[in-house]
Amino acid sequence: MIKAISKGVIKNQEVKVPCSKSIAHRFLICAALANGKSILHNYEENEDIKATLEALKKIGITYEKINEDLIIHGINGNIKLIDNNIFCNESGSTLRFLIPLLSLSDEEIIFTAHGRLLKRPLDIYENIYHKQGLLFDLYEDKLIVKGKLKSAHYIVPGNISSQFITGLLFTLPLLEEDSEIEIIEPIESKSYIDLTIATLNKAGIEIKEEDNILYIKGNQRYQAFEANIPADDSQAAFFACLAQIINKPIKIINMEHDSIQGDHAIIDILRSMNMIIEENKEGYTFYPSYLVGKEIDLKDNPDLGPILFVLATKAMGKSIFKNVKRLRIKESDRIQAMEEELKKLNIAIESSEDEVIIKESNITNNMELDGHNDHRIVMALAILASGNEDAIIINGTEAINKSYPRFFEDLEKIGVNIYDIERF
Repeated sequence: MIKAISKGVIKNQEVKVPCSKSIAHRFLICAALANGKSILHNYEENEDIKATLEALKKIGITYEKINEDLIIHGINGNIKLIDNNIFCNESGSTLRFLIPLLSLSDEEIIFTAHGRLLKRPLDIYENIYHKQGLLFDLYEDKLIVKGKLKSAHYIVPGNISSQFITGLLFTLPLLEEDSEIEIIEPIESKSYIDLTIATLNKAGIEIKEEDNILYIKGNQRYQAFEANIPADDSQAAFFACLAQIINKPIKIINMEHDSIQGDHAIIDILRSMNMIIEENKEGYTFYPSYLVGKEIDLKDNPDLGPILFVLATKAMGKSIFKNVKRLRIKESDRIQAMEEELKKLNIAIESSEDEVIIKESNITNNMELDGHNDHRIVMALAILASGNEDAIIINGTEAINKSYPRFFEDLEKIGVNIYDIERF
């Protein structure tokens, strides 16, 4: 899909963002492993969440959707595969959360995917599986695993994706013996580990944490629960930054003030750049402000990178983004992608392996842009285009379906001009 996007006449300044993708994955898995019926409110599907739900169907869960509620009937921790072919689409959470968990079936499992997913790092699991004498064969188009993980003292580096640690945390409580996960500093994305532990606690699973060691008691049982899936703070970040781009306040009506999502850091980051943010009963209102460039550490919040790069073009002076190398192993190399596209617009951006520098810039060249098959690249570029008088064309806009299928509808409701372009 190709869209032309330009500044419009602002007619609505409120938006309700989708439910948190990170929390939805975790709730789905805990509900699937529980004994009985769990109810998830404010459920909204995208391609990533659908991939996890479809995979869980293959271990026997049943579910029903009633308006914005998803009712899941769990399997009481009895993992038996109905079908050993698991399609993860482009969802890193689906793949990394479920590799060790579904291995408890002790059957051969074939994971397939789209895009770059199987090219993204999996060596943490590969090393664990080979050390325990289990099958872990990675090919260009599939991953084949077989064998149950054993209770053990696991030592993992802290500068890896937290998704590997989360996958272990879902799995180890179901083993008979106790286990430990020792995380070697420096620890990145700690907020996502905390999010997993909080979700497990909601499902009755006990994880103890002392220093950098997680203690997991064996032979635990997941309990059914009822919960509201909160708004996705990483998606809210796009509309928070939109306020500055279109020079109009934006109210996000479903952000939680006490959110434990790592990307809730967007509030503090924007305030550090001098954005005026009003906390209200429904959520937050973001006001266009006199922004200043800052040094921002993205170690724990890499997903905020693309939209903050866009915002930095509107901040006085220079913004420096540190600890960004994890952006290079996402759906695209997000540093390379953003640098390539922003330079087409004559925006001052430069990068090294682990740092990005952006100077205040105006768009002076309306080139056709590419979304790099990456939902966050497409959305970040669309937000930037929303403040431009002349239309900017973006290719590959269908990538938003991975996380936010109604993104362009929400932009249009605010008044941004968006047109589909067909080419023959």
